Amino acid sequence: MTAKPMTAAGASRASVLFPAIAAFAIGFGLIFMSGLVQAETVHDAAHDVRHATGFPCH
Repeated sequence: MTAKPMTAAGASRASVLFPAIAAFAIGFGLIFMSGLVQAETVHDAAHDVRHATGFPCH
């Protein structure tokens, strides 16, 4: 069994491509899901996070 060494160009391409695809997928998912949810639900979630982290909101 012979292992082939990975070239620097191959490692560089993979190290740039995966985070870019992951960021696109997460961003697209956030935009898509926020478009489908009702505004009151988003407000309530943000409100709950502010309370949980200790920020005053009223």
